[in-house]
Amino acid sequence: MSAAAQERREPVTIVGAGLAGTLLATLLAGRGHAVRIFERLSDMRHSAIPAGRSINLALAARGIRALELAGVMDRVRPLLIPMPGRMLHANDGALTFVPYGQDEHEVIYSVSRPDLNRILIDAAERAGVDIRFRTAAVGADIRHHSLVLRDEASGRLEECPLKRVIAADGAGSMVRRALVSELEVLASEDLLKHGYKELRLPPGAGGIHQIEKHALHVWPRGGFMLIALPNVDGSFTVTLFLPHQGEESFASLSEPARITQFFRRHFPDVCAMLPALTDEFLLHPTGIMGTVRCERWSVEDRLLLIGDAAHAITPFHGQGMNCAFEDCRELLAMLDTTSDWADAFRRFEQIRRPQTNAIADMAIENYLEMRDTVREPQFHLQRALSLELERRFPQRFVPRYSMVMFHDEIPYAIALERGRIQNKILAQLTRNVSTIGAIDFQAAQRMIEERLTPIS
Repeated sequence: MSAAAQERREPVTIVGAGLAGTLLATLLAGRGHAVRIFERLSDMRHSAIPAGRSINLALAARGIRALELAGVMDRVRPLLIPMPGRMLHANDGALTFVPYGQDEHEVIYSVSRPDLNRILIDAAERAGVDIRFRTAAVGADIRHHSLVLRDEASGRLEECPLKRVIAADGAGSMVRRALVSELEVLASEDLLKHGYKELRLPPGAGGIHQIEKHALHVWPRGGFMLIALPNVDGSFTVTLFLPHQGEESFASLSEPARITQFFRRHFPDVCAMLPALTDEFLLHPTGIMGTVRCERWSVEDRLLLIGDAAHAITPFHGQGMNCAFEDCRELLAMLDTTSDWADAFRRFEQIRRPQTNAIADMAIENYLEMRDTVREPQFHLQRALSLELERRFPQRFVPRYSMVMFHDEIPYAIALERGRIQNKILAQLTRNVSTIGAIDFQAAQRMIEERLTPIS
């Protein structure tokens, strides 16, 4: 047996049995590693999900590619509802459908986080992964090379070697905090002044969806917004994004009458479809959102942070899960090129950090677009123009949203850079213009050829 083959059979420890942890465990087990996962919570396949914590996710090309690599897409597909675009709900009830792309394959998919996580836990166990639930990572003694664990039932502490430990324990990662405290690594947790709350829009008679099934619904209201994603049972998961404090905020909506009045004023078309509105609003927790950045993700071959533990982002581009899944695929690619885990961890970090910083920035920008900019006629003109420019110059002009969601071969940082150039081109072409017919396409061609190199 070669040294590289022997290396591939050495054990790997993963902290966290969430989406990224279980997917990565499945991929590593497929390479011959003995993998174990420590998970703080109970086995979600046998316990209820807390109300208001089952937020839907948008699965796109980057995530799909990683799930295909793990061989689980056949089990995932029945969970998916295609959404080819946004359905915008104006204050007066008027509807506007805005497609995400122009080809039939350019869709994103609504998927239930817990249902997807259950499939990935099953897949990991089938691959031979040992999952220890109710075992929390409470710290890491990095200098003495040990991971500190706590049995949540008994409270007993134990240690395991800090060797090939991959932390996928989320935005509040205890492993990351140990890295920060022990090695004085710089990290930031930049929380938004906005939070979110989940509600449920139930199915109509016969289990049918009460509003358009194949769309991500958005009620943009300037400083806040409501969105709804479809579920396979005919319901929608409705999420309100709102400031924590202020005249119209979660703090101001503490009584049933105020909640009802707020929804009737801002979301009258959906208010009547939420029979449990006030009860759910007061019962369900208000979630927090933010961006995590960390200047260092790895320690030799001992420790690596991935997913939200390394780079949590806000949910407004639908890329948190997709980015974490891409982490898993990229790490696997690194390990296929070397038997030196320290080198693989180091190169993974160097390559991925610029990409995760870019998608974090784009996610914040997308929030401003979804809650506000989409209400402006200029947005719709520029959106239509961007699709027309893509049709005319497909090798040079691809809308930024499409680069992020549908073109997994284009790195996030490239999408961010090209997107900013393209926005300047769109702004110039639509200055003092109100229709596509008035666009100077000769000028468009000159600008595109001068400023945008062909996409390889």
